[in-house]
Amino acid sequence: MDIFESMESEVRVYSRSFPILFNRAKNAHLFTENGDAYLDFLAGAGSLNYGHNNELFKAALLEYIQEDGVSQGLDLYTRAKADFISSYKRLILEPRGLDYKIQFTGPTGTNAVEAALKLARKVKDRSNIISFTNGFHGVSLGSAATTGNKTIRRGAGVSLNDVNFMPYCDYLGEDVNTIDLMDKMLSDPSSGIECPAAVIVEAVQGEGGLNVASAAWLKGLERLCRNHDMLLIIDDIQAGNGRTGDFFSFEEAGVYPDLIAVSKSLSGFGLPMAVVLMRPELDMWSPGEHSGTFRGNNLAFVTARAAIEHYWKDGQFLEEIRKKSYILRQRLTAICEQYPSGEFRFKGRGMMCGISCKTGEMANQISKCAFNKGLMIETSGANGEVVKCLMPLTIDEKDLLTGLELLSSSVGQVFQQQTKRAS
Repeated sequence: MDIFESMESEVRVYSRSFPILFNRAKNAHLFTENGDAYLDFLAGAGSLNYGHNNELFKAALLEYIQEDGVSQGLDLYTRAKADFISSYKRLILEPRGLDYKIQFTGPTGTNAVEAALKLARKVKDRSNIISFTNGFHGVSLGSAATTGNKTIRRGAGVSLNDVNFMPYCDYLGEDVNTIDLMDKMLSDPSSGIECPAAVIVEAVQGEGGLNVASAAWLKGLERLCRNHDMLLIIDDIQAGNGRTGDFFSFEEAGVYPDLIAVSKSLSGFGLPMAVVLMRPELDMWSPGEHSGTFRGNNLAFVTARAAIEHYWKDGQFLEEIRKKSYILRQRLTAICEQYPSGEFRFKGRGMMCGISCKTGEMANQISKCAFNKGLMIETSGANGEVVKCLMPLTIDEKDLLTGLELLSSSVGQVFQQQTKRAS
């Protein structure tokens, strides 16, 4: 491990929580050089919805490489890109009644957000953006400006301007309609809020602590955007690609965003890939106005197409996700109810959920305890107080239940230890 400690930057995060050397992975498991197996409830921070080394994607990728397929295509026309676009249009967009053009951005989620923000400002000829409390949209300067986390914002090293933060759904309590509050402020010429170009929002806030926007709230936000001539940007980077129980996280609300940022599990195989979906009339870019050398990752196009063609050709995979989501909700709720004095709470939606703890320290101890038992699981939230489950959507039911038993055991062990110390 010395090579990492001596050579790798102090900025690393996950290796601090899981300080062990891995060299192999398959579906929902990571393996050490000694062959020890760890159940993976992290899944590349949500970038491996279809598991590690999915055989279907691996076969398609190896065949493409063996045939000397174009690997790096900038924004040239390639067969791999054409096949991906065709599959995405036919199996994802058209069945949902969505008419979007696709912009291939730099291969990271934060670059997709940057592109969406830039385009919204260009279209509306205004600089201001509305974001939300506990929102996380990336760490490059434009996306960091729309991110609420204090550490991320301080890391920018410069002033982060042209963004106003508003309270997310239920941020002020279930009895406060924050859409009404926003409408009041946007309607008042003395509120100090400049007319925004757009609103950016996550339907489920991943890094912010698994906060869920209700369908009614998202519908209200869409109406607010229309009434005040703002574009609606949905950041579906972590919550999309089936994670919340539909392909897109906003589907159950029935909203039609103007722009959608998509990345993480889009490629299916963990390969870097990101896009912005936009209403056709918003495509006002000049050639090269938002560019990036690696926007043409054809290897990712191959695996992304394989994922769409196999898992989204009918409703079978969606039914499997929903079945596992039910198991996950029931089991996590039972864990919370098992320790009423611990004030644990279930949070999230679909297969993007977890347990909120009283403190970040307790959540961190649960994560450490779980790792010692063979389960990798991370924390999120303003104070790291939420233990977050992001297992692959392809996890089999046996492994899902095993992982939840390990989590339950870890919660119980940490709760008992802290109860003893308190007494």
